[in-house]
Amino acid sequence: MALIETGDGTRLFYKDWGSGRPVVLIHGWPLDADMWEYQQPALAEAGFRTIAYDRRGFGRSDQPWSGYDYDTFSDDLKAVLDRLDLQDVTLVGFSMGGGEIARYMSRHGGARVAQAVLVSAVPPYLLKTSDNPDGIDPSVFEGMIDGLRTDRPHFLSNFAKSFFGVGVFSSPSSTDLIQWTGQIAMLASPKATVACVRAFGETDFRADLGHFRVPTLVIHGDGDQIVPVDISGRAAAAAIPGARFVAYEGAPHAVPFTHAERLTGDLLAFLQSRG
Repeated sequence: MALIETGDGTRLFYKDWGSGRPVVLIHGWPLDADMWEYQQPALAEAGFRTIAYDRRGFGRSDQPWSGYDYDTFSDDLKAVLDRLDLQDVTLVGFSMGGGEIARYMSRHGGARVAQAVLVSAVPPYLLKTSDNPDGIDPSVFEGMIDGLRTDRPHFLSNFAKSFFGVGVFSSPSSTDLIQWTGQIAMLASPKATVACVRAFGETDFRADLGHFRVPTLVIHGDGDQIVPVDISGRAAAAAIPGARFVAYEGAPHAVPFTHAERLTGDLLAFLQSRG
């Protein structure tokens, strides 16, 4: 397996496909790099070098007991860029993966980065507080943690319904695909799965967003039941200098699956805008 060792010795699994200008794909919770099933092959075929890695604690990467905070996650991203000596990089972060990008831009000055894309991403701040009154009540995240600790497979199965926007009589994705993502989720360590709920639910990225100095595309479904568009996608685009916001009408959280072709097309158009 292809592995990169981070500063604290944690080994991260990665897939490196294609050649050309590099695109680094950062997965969401509770999945791994395989969630880019539709985008990574298409971008590689279009002439880009694509790198997708498993976050620590997930997929085929090491499962340390500690390090599930965004400072460490951004340091891990830096290790990927440095070890592979990537230049002129486009970072694409889905859901909690958008947090890695935001913290990397502030903590590491956006080194090596030429473009950024946030897809259904958690910044700027999900948690409801006195100075963020439109956020999500803390009890929601506590309920997620309780559900994971009580019966992780059952919780994740129910979570997938909101993730994919499954209705009573319809679903934008097949049962087989949804079950496959559940299998991916169960590869993660229980420690990482719980700790990351606190990380993406409680981390304030508002100060990080002003550090973006590259063209940035923000994509979000306006039917997202997991990360509501008004407190995340729209707010992030407003806070990032010069960012462009694209709403997918009626789309749920899982746009890399439910709107795979459209997302791939938008990514390619954005990548090719650099010439």
